Amino acid sequence: MDKRTSGILLHVSSLPSAFGIGDLGKGAYHFVDFLKEAGQSQWQILPLNPTDILLGNCPYSSNSAFANNILFISPEKLVEEGFLPPDALKKIPSFPEDHVSYQSVISYKTGLLDHAFLYYRNHLVKDADFKNFCLKNKFWLDDYSLFIALKQYFQGAPWYRWPEDIRARTSVALKKYEQELQEAILRQKFFQYVFIEQWFALKKYCKSKSVSLIGDLPIYVQHDSADVWANPSIFKLDDEGGLEFLAGVPPDYFSKTGQLWGNPVYDWEALQETGYQWWAERLAQNLTLFDIVRIDHFRGFVNFWQVPKGETTAVNGSWAEAPAKDFFNKMLKMFKDFPIIAEDLGFLTDDVKELIKKYKFPGMKILLFAFDSDDENPYLPHNHIKNCIVYTGTHDNNTVKGWFKQEATDHIKQKMREVLGEEPLLENVHWQLITLALRSVADTVILPMQDILGLDEACRMNIPGTVDHNWQWRLLPSQITTSLTKQLAKLVKENQR
Repeated sequence: MDKRTSGILLHVSSLPSAFGIGDLGKGAYHFVDFLKEAGQSQWQILPLNPTDILLGNCPYSSNSAFANNILFISPEKLVEEGFLPPDALKKIPSFPEDHVSYQSVISYKTGLLDHAFLYYRNHLVKDADFKNFCLKNKFWLDDYSLFIALKQYFQGAPWYRWPEDIRARTSVALKKYEQELQEAILRQKFFQYVFIEQWFALKKYCKSKSVSLIGDLPIYVQHDSADVWANPSIFKLDDEGGLEFLAGVPPDYFSKTGQLWGNPVYDWEALQETGYQWWAERLAQNLTLFDIVRIDHFRGFVNFWQVPKGETTAVNGSWAEAPAKDFFNKMLKMFKDFPIIAEDLGFLTDDVKELIKKYKFPGMKILLFAFDSDDENPYLPHNHIKNCIVYTGTHDNNTVKGWFKQEATDHIKQKMREVLGEEPLLENVHWQLITLALRSVADTVILPMQDILGLDEACRMNIPGTVDHNWQWRLLPSQITTSLTKQLAKLVKENQR
């Protein structure tokens, strides 16, 4: 990340595909070709973990910190790899091209994956690669596969409402259910294996095109997750698995009652006693999947807001400290390379800033936040530093065009005139901010695909604080044109990226 480069932010779900959602098939490979031709060096995605339709399909809300989203498995590659017969894709339902209809996708793809499992079932016992995958990933895969099998067995009930013996993971109960549900467990292991096979094939292709993959790691996990069920001692829980404290952020300028996320908070003392084993395993896996990892809500490693159970808002929480220096000292000794991006947006205390500076982790600068105050605004280009990542916006922001139409005040537009040296115009404002980003002294620039296409608010990825209609936007194949590719490549070259 110490060279002048640029890349594009586009989640896997947004890729073109005939199967209702982006996947690891030809649409992904074509996108990598586009990145190469457009002079791009990075492809940033959102978390790959499984999503849940009951949680709004949010990639930051998952039942596992280690498992991957099987909806991203390419059906075409399943056929190519011999996991499905050639006629399995003769009847593909009609899916909308411009957005993900999750209910339809889940129904179709789970049926297709079940078909693949049954078709390949007898070969699994002889598949050495599958056996090696299960052995290598045993530390999380066994618990996750049993967790999903149990969720299905108990009709979707959260683990803390299961019968006491399996909730508490007694050895007798574990043996009983592992035996009883062995076919369902094997099915989940197969799905994760297929995903990983396809993922590393794509990663290899990215490398051949000199494209680095930037992943995204949410700091917290869901209460009803395999991680909390299997590792209750590293979270602040009561004797029955309930939450003692809930994660969130305190009241601020944007919210009078703060934000109550509802995730369990870590027991950092317990983690410290294990040498941070769970975190070390999680980071190791992510640094294998990706070339660079962005850590969401980075300040949570220094201090975190915990709200006692029973509260309905985040007002009555309190700050608790995490052993940040001890943690990162151990991680830096453990990992020869530790290429992470610190998501350092929002209000930061001096100790958080000092930690980021001490370890030289690159932080983030968002241009949509640059024009609403004075010249000291850290997001203004003249305040950028080399060791940072500049974005026009993130997955949580409006698109540049949508922001300019809906959110930019007269004061903001005046500040834009001063910084740009020209009139900001709706039809061209996305290119104006993209050019501003590329001219920055910052080593790395990441541009959301929607901004490169000049799309408006209808195409934003997420509206924080809402559940419906998020994470659905998809790229159309026709939107990547030769002229767009050349325009982006020209801009990149002009700015020596």
